[in-house]
Amino acid sequence: MALRMQNSVHVVVVSGLSGSGKSTAIKAFEDIGYFCIDNLPVPLLPDLLRLCQNDMPDIQRIALGIDIRERRFLKDYVTIFQSLESAGYRFEIIFLEAPTDILQRRYSQTRRLHPIATADSALVQAIHEEREQLAALRQRATRIVDTGAFSVHQLKAFIMRSYSGLSENEQLSIQVLSFGFKYGLPLEADLVMDVRFLPNPYFVEALKDMDGCSDQVRDWVLQWPLAQEFITRYGDLLLSMLPCYIEEGKRYLTIAIGCTGGKHRSVVLANRIADILDQNHFFVNVFHRDIHLE
Repeated sequence: MALRMQNSVHVVVVSGLSGSGKSTAIKAFEDIGYFCIDNLPVPLLPDLLRLCQNDMPDIQRIALGIDIRERRFLKDYVTIFQSLESAGYRFEIIFLEAPTDILQRRYSQTRRLHPIATADSALVQAIHEEREQLAALRQRATRIVDTGAFSVHQLKAFIMRSYSGLSENEQLSIQVLSFGFKYGLPLEADLVMDVRFLPNPYFVEALKDMDGCSDQVRDWVLQWPLAQEFITRYGDLLLSMLPCYIEEGKRYLTIAIGCTGGKHRSVVLANRIADILDQNHFFVNVFHRDIHLE
């Protein structure tokens, strides 16, 4: 079967042994912007790609989870995959696997039934049978990944590093949020810092009605050595922590910085911390929640 179209779509098929992390990998692809479908019947794949090409041009990256539960998979995949490659698609297969004892432990922990196990067959036997049935697909795979030593977070991080096209720092989207404690804690915050220990420009008559985005308030707050020391120490702390969040597969982080009213000190400090993160090549945006409420 020949497909005649311009083939800019990148297709990743995620397959492999049951229990080796396919669902986790699919979720990771979804997090980095792939259009994902789990357990798509293989004969529908050419029609899906044709639909994307003709009617959904915004979809340029597709990840498909296909495994032995899709009963026609082993019968049809060779012909269909060959037709897609001949049509010029950027097409690859990731084959996930793990040692038998690791797969046994995972099934024991989740208490799920192996897809080809029966009431009369042992789990180990089902795992060995699946290895044999998927041996030809494994040989054909673009990339073989042993997930035996991976945690869920490490597998997600591996997919993100390999396929996001982003640097490690860019894999984490950070929002630095200023707020006023008098209006309540931001529920979305992952980290909260209280800067009410700093001198307050609210009590300076000339600055009271300005906000922390003005040059005058910024310069007044930053003139204090305590403010400079806080920026240095908190910036260093964040830069040491953020790689750990990335390694654990975290995609979004909200850093909240609060003062009394959310108009002066927290705004200045949020802007400075965001500048530090931006200078270190993180994706950062700043939001001043309560700046107009005073």
